[in-house]
Amino acid sequence: KHADVIIMNVTKIFLYLSRVPDLRIGLLRRQGLLDALARVDTAILNTDCRIARTKLIANLANCEANKVVMLNHEKLLGSLLRVAVLDAVSDSAREYAGSAIMDLASSPDNQLPMANNDQLLATLVKLAVHENVSVTRESAVTAIQNLAFAKENRVRLVTYGSGVVLTALKKTMREDPNEKARRRSAGALTNLACKETGEQIGGHKGLLETLAIVSTKDESDEVQTRASLALTKLAACITYDMDCHETLLDALVVASLSLSANGVSTVLRVKAREPENRQSMANHSGILETLSDICSNASCNVKDRENAMRAIMHLTNDANNVKAMCIATVLDALVIGASLEGPAYTDIRESAVVAMERLATEFSNRQSMARHKGLLVVVAKETEREAQIEESGESKGKSLLAKPLLMSLLVAM
Repeated sequence: KHADVIIMNVTKIFLYLSRVPDLRIGLLRRQGLLDALARVDTAILNTDCRIARTKLIANLANCEANKVVMLNHEKLLGSLLRVAVLDAVSDSAREYAGSAIMDLASSPDNQLPMANNDQLLATLVKLAVHENVSVTRESAVTAIQNLAFAKENRVRLVTYGSGVVLTALKKTMREDPNEKARRRSAGALTNLACKETGEQIGGHKGLLETLAIVSTKDESDEVQTRASLALTKLAACITYDMDCHETLLDALVVASLSLSANGVSTVLRVKAREPENRQSMANHSGILETLSDICSNASCNVKDRENAMRAIMHLTNDANNVKAMCIATVLDALVIGASLEGPAYTDIRESAVVAMERLATEFSNRQSMARHKGLLVVVAKETEREAQIEESGESKGKSLLAKPLLMSLLVAM
């Protein structure tokens, strides 16, 4: 009994000292302290002493100069992992163990060896999915996010255990009531997305759909924004020849509905610039409607509307698309874009005219275009604008498309 009291009192003294940041470096290097702390998982320690020791370890790990030293100890990390997973008596001990692991994972020098530790990854996945203490789940997800900062770890984390890390992040982002855990989960996916992992992440069952739903329906605007960022970064890594490309386009259509800031219009513009993407995009359900809605929506910022109009313009640069794109939704967006006034909308207006001119290269489109409400009026106004530019001598290097477009449409009528 007296031994337990003495051990507890000594532990408390070190714990109180560890609360002072300036003392942590010296404390950790006291002879024998790390060895003593590494026995935190032994059965002979009572619950209160185990909690105090894990809290002491967490305090010491919250010091940049200590992190590598602590990880390099042959037994400390293993003991922390056992406490984090096996201590069913104390929620606090698991919480502090998770916090210590999270801090150790924040050191760039620790990230590679930690990511290659199967026991560590299994522990983080289990804590993220099954732990009942909210802050401990958050620490586990944050640790995964920290490990994903290192480029060398991304393939390892994505492929570990046939994708169990991705499954844990997906579940956390969709279901965890802890807003910070959901946000960290989306951040981890953003870190993991790269050329080498894009296809595997995109092909993971339900992940793209989850990102799309969270980016529009999560109760937190910040979580929505983080999910949109993860989705758009993934989109840059997924190419038209991958099996998950169609799923990605579906996810982008859903994500575009988010009221929070998202980069969907930018992604669609970049993808439409690539010739090999144009037919699949123009024929994919919802893409043209999404682009048209962004162009037509006055509440969208100018840059998003410009990106969407540019994407439409790029899609019309494929002869196989011009028939499919001559629909009321697209024509409405082009009319609205071409009618916008002011220097801020110059690029949108010019892109709309280019798109109309390309659609009109298909003879069978001209009659429906000419009869579409407002289209002839905006083309006539643009013809007048171009004439003024030509008269002023400022037309050098500019393509004046409105007049020939207007003539072709009038002939078609």
